Amino acid sequence: MEHRIVGPGPYRATRLWNETVELFRAKMPLRKHRCRFKSYEHCFTAAEAVDWLHELLRCSQNFGPEVTRKQTVQLLKKFLKNHVIEDIKGKWGQEDFEDNRHLYRFPPSSPLKPYPKKPPYQKDVIKFPEWNDPPPGTSQENIPVRPVVMNSEMWYKRHSIAIGEVPACRLVHRRQLTEANVEEIWKSMTLSYLQKILGLDSLEEVLDIKLVNSKFIIHNVYSVSKQGVVILDDKSKELPHWVLSAMKCLANWPNCSDLKQPMYLGFEKDVFKTIADYYGHLKEPLLTFHLFDAFVSVLGLLQKEKVAVEAFQICCLLLPPENRRKLQLLMRMMARICLNKEMPPLCDGFGTRTLMVQTFSRCILCSKDEVDLDELLAARLVTFLMDNYQEILKVPLDLQTSIEERVAHLRRVQFQKSYPEVYQERFPTPESEALLFPEKPKPKPQLLMWALKKPFQPFQRTRSFRM
Repeated sequence: MEHRIVGPGPYRATRLWNETVELFRAKMPLRKHRCRFKSYEHCFTAAEAVDWLHELLRCSQNFGPEVTRKQTVQLLKKFLKNHVIEDIKGKWGQEDFEDNRHLYRFPPSSPLKPYPKKPPYQKDVIKFPEWNDPPPGTSQENIPVRPVVMNSEMWYKRHSIAIGEVPACRLVHRRQLTEANVEEIWKSMTLSYLQKILGLDSLEEVLDIKLVNSKFIIHNVYSVSKQGVVILDDKSKELPHWVLSAMKCLANWPNCSDLKQPMYLGFEKDVFKTIADYYGHLKEPLLTFHLFDAFVSVLGLLQKEKVAVEAFQICCLLLPPENRRKLQLLMRMMARICLNKEMPPLCDGFGTRTLMVQTFSRCILCSKDEVDLDELLAARLVTFLMDNYQEILKVPLDLQTSIEERVAHLRRVQFQKSYPEVYQERFPTPESEALLFPEKPKPKPQLLMWALKKPFQPFQRTRSFRM
């Protein structure tokens, strides 16, 4: 069973769906079955479909070994709803598929999902201010002037300008690099880095550039604690105190310094359920709806772990600061729980790692519109996040350095054009520096007198004096 890798790009979730459907129809074993004293050709049981498809998904690099049997059943329910399969009597359209001995078959043709048509986004070309451009709202024609009394001298000056004898005066405005310009630089360079890593000609199909907030990027880079966690200016967007205390309790189990209530049997399960309920009732996933396609596109790079980490770093910079902070605290708690050997089992049916992925994957990544593979894609992403969260939730230093150097260069250019004489004195060229500081003759090296001041060695007789 071969499942080719679906790389980054637009409509990756739809491409994965079509790829899985085609492979399932082509490779699923079919045979003769009997049901209620009647034989049916070219069909399969529900349990056989779950077994085969579960193995296919676990072996696929697009989904990974973390896929559970329950998730496979959910996918087959969607297959039945979308008429990829039908029961032996031709019924379909409802998600009443169960892991049992019920018989199913393929219809004559399984419809593939069409690629959604999105309105093309207009490319926002960032135009930096020209030094001779007037500020917005002003023009040469609307400059207020005082009325001038016309006389012979004034008439001659105007006449001279008209025939070209005297150059006309032109109002030149000195522009500065504003805060808005700096924000646009951060936004444009960050998106350019992401586009380069994904290898796309344009980000229009995976990201609405108009929804990217440059203030979020700058805040996520500079407003952080020593541990790299985002610090919020608006404290009303913080995690509730009781949720934060519960997360600290499980992250530091069994050393719960904030715990003031006595523990009882199953206490840790109730604390975990409290955290899961809070995150499960968020109005929007932590990675936001409008960034869903971008994160799903990055999942196509997981075979190149270093490249995928860089892409996730940049995507996480685009998050609202409160979302990034909640994600950082949640991933830290999940990773510590999985590595804590003293933590009692939090669920009887799943291992700790699988439980973390299944519980929090949907509150981290999901689509606003119905996407049939969003649960599998979210589980794949959360698994990778747990293994690499320390690197992914760091600020990419290469990007930060490049942007800071770009901003510093533009400010030097601004200063040079505004104050050329001062700039020349502060930052002289090699030619002007040679004129200001002529080369001085090099002094001759002084005689090393320390050698003469050394005490004389005592006279030693040699063999020649004895002879």
